Amino acid sequence: MVLSDISIRRPVLATVMSLMLVLLGIMAFTKLTVREYPDIDAPQVSVRVVYPGASASVIETQVTEPLEDALAGIEGVETLKSVSREQVSQITVTFLSTRDLDEAASDVRDRVARVRGRLPDDTDAPIIAKAEADAQAIMWLALTSERMSPLELTDYAERNIIDSLKNLPGVSSVNIGGSRRYAMRVWLDGERMAAQGVTIGDVEAALARQNVELPAGRIESIQREFAVQAETGLRTPEEFSRIIVRDQDGHAIRLGDVGRVELGAEDDRNSVRVDRTPAVGMGIVKQSTANTLDVARAVKELIPEVEKRLPEGTRLRVGYDSSIFIERSIQAVYKTLIEAFILVALVIFLFLRGVRATLIPVVTIPVSLIGALVFMQIMGFSINTLSLLGLVLAVGLVVDDAIVMLENIHRHIEAGERPLQAALKGSKEIGFAVLAMTMTLVAVFAPLAFLEGKTGRLFTEFALTVAAAVGVSGFVALTLSPMLCSRWLKPHVGHGFYEKTEQWFLGMNTAYRKILVWTLTRRWVALLLFALTGALGWYFLGQLKTELAPGEDRGSIIVSVTAPEGATMAYTEGYMQRLETILLDVPEVQAAFVVTAPGLERPNDVTRGLAFTQLAPWEERSRTQQDIINALRGPLAQELPGVRAFPIPRAPLNQGRSTPVQFVIQANTYADLQVATDQIAQAARDNPGFDNVDTDLKLETPQLRLRVDRERAAALGVEVETVGRALESLLGGKQVTRFIREGKQYDVIVQLEGPGRDQPEDIGAIYVRGRDGQLQVLSNLVLVEEVVAAKNLNHFNRKRAAILSANLKPGYSLGEALVFMEQAAAQVEVPITTDLEGQSREFKKAGGELWVTFGLALAFIYLVLAAQFESFRHPVLIMLTVPLAVAGALATLFWTGNSLNVYSQIGLVMLVGLITKHGILMVEFANQLREQGRDRLTAIAEAAELRLRPILMTTAATVLGALPLALSSGAGAEARAAIGWVVVGGMAFGTVLTLFVIPGIYALLAGRDHDAGQTPAQA
Repeated sequence: MVLSDISIRRPVLATVMSLMLVLLGIMAFTKLTVREYPDIDAPQVSVRVVYPGASASVIETQVTEPLEDALAGIEGVETLKSVSREQVSQITVTFLSTRDLDEAASDVRDRVARVRGRLPDDTDAPIIAKAEADAQAIMWLALTSERMSPLELTDYAERNIIDSLKNLPGVSSVNIGGSRRYAMRVWLDGERMAAQGVTIGDVEAALARQNVELPAGRIESIQREFAVQAETGLRTPEEFSRIIVRDQDGHAIRLGDVGRVELGAEDDRNSVRVDRTPAVGMGIVKQSTANTLDVARAVKELIPEVEKRLPEGTRLRVGYDSSIFIERSIQAVYKTLIEAFILVALVIFLFLRGVRATLIPVVTIPVSLIGALVFMQIMGFSINTLSLLGLVLAVGLVVDDAIVMLENIHRHIEAGERPLQAALKGSKEIGFAVLAMTMTLVAVFAPLAFLEGKTGRLFTEFALTVAAAVGVSGFVALTLSPMLCSRWLKPHVGHGFYEKTEQWFLGMNTAYRKILVWTLTRRWVALLLFALTGALGWYFLGQLKTELAPGEDRGSIIVSVTAPEGATMAYTEGYMQRLETILLDVPEVQAAFVVTAPGLERPNDVTRGLAFTQLAPWEERSRTQQDIINALRGPLAQELPGVRAFPIPRAPLNQGRSTPVQFVIQANTYADLQVATDQIAQAARDNPGFDNVDTDLKLETPQLRLRVDRERAAALGVEVETVGRALESLLGGKQVTRFIREGKQYDVIVQLEGPGRDQPEDIGAIYVRGRDGQLQVLSNLVLVEEVVAAKNLNHFNRKRAAILSANLKPGYSLGEALVFMEQAAAQVEVPITTDLEGQSREFKKAGGELWVTFGLALAFIYLVLAAQFESFRHPVLIMLTVPLAVAGALATLFWTGNSLNVYSQIGLVMLVGLITKHGILMVEFANQLREQGRDRLTAIAEAAELRLRPILMTTAATVLGALPLALSSGAGAEARAAIGWVVVGGMAFGTVLTLFVIPGIYALLAGRDHDAGQTPAQA
């Protein structure tokens, strides 16, 4: 090898090249961002349109469908989902991962602008937003007070805290939960209005006329000028109360005569409680490129400074913090990295039994890992759990090439050659094998870099990080390692420990050779072992559970609550307070952040609630997150009978709060959809593997339907629009004008007082004015009937759809669940189609892609080996090691209770490159011996015996490097164990079989003995 020769003869050059890699890696490390996962957010754009007063069916036909028609033709749309509910149309467009988010958002804006004229005139302007997973708050702060009301707390937070948080580096925005923003609330009394002859139209017109803020210009003289400020706006409830609404025969009727005015809350249909105390929540949303841990750390450092300025009895603290899991999981990976380093160094020392010899491959580890950081920086990667996972696995891989190089040079020194000559000769002999092993392992990751979708982008960083580390290790093995061997290794001098252990190694070689010779004379044994191993692997493949990713103990539990349709805010909040008590009685729960009617967009759904709990640190509790979830199911069902409450863990792989099963049912009519959904949901509830089966199809929400007698209204001179406007303002609350308080602008909202709108009969008591000026009561104009109607009308890819969601009981896999759902859907009698969403969609997509990738990895390796060996036959021999290792990996996953998921599948792809290195070592050296005139049996027997020690060393290094992953605990341990056990089981089992199966098959298929003098290509 020319590169090795140059490095051996110019040691300073070899040293400088490695030091440069280290220095560049350290510089790159300081610039890499830290996050939980790579940037895997699919380009997603949302369109939200508010149509005040409209029902769900009106929203669907007049707003949602025109928008969907326009958006459907945009390039690169993967899914188009919409929800039409009372007053609001919400459309979410998810694009293929290849689309640029900014360009996608621009296309959406253009299409929406084209159909804006087709929407009803009273709709608000469409709100178009780039929705990303990173837009979720990474932590929530809770502001509580013993003396201040939520209204005062909200105002204090907006004026004194929010801006300080927004100014922190990396903070994108701050969401406010449970807010009570000030508003001037005009509460009207229907009876007094009727008695005074006042309608809602009179009130709104008076407010609009008498509460205005207009510029007044200035007074200019020859030498002086004055700015004129006209105080035409109103400021206090008393001033609003004195507004003259109507003049009745010279008698001024004021606003205070027909109602009352107070400085109250703009909206009270949501609330936040933290540990039994009402609070205002502040959600910290980080910038997409910001370091999550840095942002969380900056917020926590700011809290003591803010608390110094807080009024007496007021407290600011962290209510929920998702960065804890990220920080602890990354710390756990760093710990695992150190453990793997120590174990690998130990195994090298036990095999080489010399400090100098041990240091040579051990030096390769930091150089390769730090050098890989340079490529991570160039490719725009981050420090995350997956890239660090790749570096942990790389610890056992990067020493392989150096071990092979060292062992071959060390063998020549033991034979009596001088270190310099041994290094030149040994590096030349083994250089091709080192290059082949490096290129093979790098090639196996090439297909992973081209995976699409969320899972593909997720593992691109993992794959390329490992590939970069292995590539650097190959370079180091061909430069630094042979140079160090020529300078550090000394002629063998025996000592007690070495001599005793050497006898053991020699005995191992002798025993191996005897067994190998026996199997080579009975080559059917190799074929039988190969066949049995393949059958074993196929059996375990069928037995393994399949899922997207293993459930993780993230140190937090989310409880979702759904009240019956038509429940009030007070009803739901009462149950949320009882839920809070249940959660805080759990010993492991450190904090409970409870939200009634969650959501930052108005109007909120008051039948829903969410509770976030922070659990004690992993090392301080004996129960896992799943154990606590299982224990909570009973109390939630027994103590909260009036609502559906179920605990859910945060979904893996950045899937948010979605449940594992997301089964989409599509039909032409909602009647067919209801029949199909009910039938499939009932089948799922009867299956003991499902838990908390629910659907978003809600067609039985109680509703009052109002029909206007148009002929009678026309006869009395009442316009239908007048009726609608009166109902909109009096029942729904309408923002009429604004006022200024302490430098900030707030809404003025008119609405009927509560006692005047708490019974269906109250609608008939509302008065409107006809053309002749006379008041007409609505009971003479309208018919009110109680019906049930749709709460949400959902579309999926423009079809009417319902999403059936469910959690899974322990031991029941996502793969089994989806097969069951498909079978249940096939039994439905009405015409439907099905699809998948969320974790289920990603699972189906990722599973197919990864198996295709596995096949591509085999093809890549075969082609790389064929080019290196200049033969189409020998790569086949080498790749026969793959089924042996895969069978061992699948058996290990089954015996350790793991599943077949994206982590274990990636481990299987990685295993392809790892195990073929053994075949390369044996076949390449056997070919060299055959070129020297040895027959097939002698060549492969000698090659296998001479390569036994480096094969065992590299296997032990790889297995022990992955063992800390397999046995890890704490944050994120489940994902690390999945890939760790694949490497441990696959390499250990595969290596043992490879030592006997590959020589036997080589003896059968490598070519005729009379071709021994030919090159491998000719053979």
